[in-house]
Amino acid sequence: MVRAAVLPAVGAPLEIAEIDLPDPGPGQVRIRLAAAGVCHSDLSLSNGTMRVPVPAVLGHEGAGTVVAVGEGVTHVSPGAPVILNWAPSCGTCHACTLGEVWLCANALNGAADVYAHRSSDGSDLHPGLNVAAFAEETVVSASCVLPLPEGIPLTDAALLGCAVLTGYGAIHHAAQVREGETVAVFGVGGVGLSTLQSARIAGATTIVAVDVSPEKEELARAAGATDYVVASENTAREIRALTGKQGVDVAVECVGRAVTIRTAWESTRRGGRTTVVGIGGKDQQITFNALELFHWGRTLSGCVYGNSDPAKDLPVLAEHVRAGRLDLGALVTERIALEGIPAAFENMMAGKGGRALVIF
Repeated sequence: MVRAAVLPAVGAPLEIAEIDLPDPGPGQVRIRLAAAGVCHSDLSLSNGTMRVPVPAVLGHEGAGTVVAVGEGVTHVSPGAPVILNWAPSCGTCHACTLGEVWLCANALNGAADVYAHRSSDGSDLHPGLNVAAFAEETVVSASCVLPLPEGIPLTDAALLGCAVLTGYGAIHHAAQVREGETVAVFGVGGVGLSTLQSARIAGATTIVAVDVSPEKEELARAAGATDYVVASENTAREIRALTGKQGVDVAVECVGRAVTIRTAWESTRRGGRTTVVGIGGKDQQITFNALELFHWGRTLSGCVYGNSDPAKDLPVLAEHVRAGRLDLGALVTERIALEGIPAAFENMMAGKGGRALVIF
């Protein structure tokens, strides 16, 4: 038996419970978690913004050590440090054949499986976003397991599984920020902080961080922000003032709210790029008129998982970490136990802190 944070139903409080995991079957891996990040997507799954089969064990940003492998698994072995990949590509769907593995049509098929049972009554449990990282141990498909590159602390490596891949990819893949360009990042949580660091790595000059909380300015500047704006109805005007009245070349929205997406758009220069990373609900409606679309000539695009290919991007990120350009520890503002996840959800809803990291 292992301890896990179980979501019994959408909208219900998480429950710390003991669960029974099976031995890994063919093509599966059992992992002992070292750490798991608490991501806003987990909150969105728990409150119904995103759908998830329930009851479920959430958590999708994790790293740990292989305990056992099933038949046919050869790329990792017991004792190996690994990172969980919550969105593995199938390699055969239309998106995968185009090289757009982040849009794989089958990436989340495993989330509907029954992967474990509650010890108290034997009830079925689903793995939230495939990997169920809010548990001391988990059993996942081998496709969800990536070897950890050398020189990366195992606990901090958990952040590479979502926040860092997303933030780095938003800058380097989706927006394709070039050296000397100006960038605004809306939302200074775990993904926002990763995006700020990635903009600095890309060689952006003016890097504006925007958040509702004045208390996050120190975090943002440590991550690479040259300027900090507390969100208000004047945000776009303030950003234009910081960029010669032009607006930034690139705005990255990490919140998922209609008003924030609209403000990011308005903060972008004529011909600039606005990239939306944040996951919003269906009720978040954004409107544009036809004339402004023509006049401003801006590009508005979505960004899924940083438009990243984890197998290719992890070695690149590891090199940035080893060289001191990417500071994983700086993203973490709280280290907690499983019991601390509900409070971490509350902090996210209140706009407090960066990434909370569950340490096992």
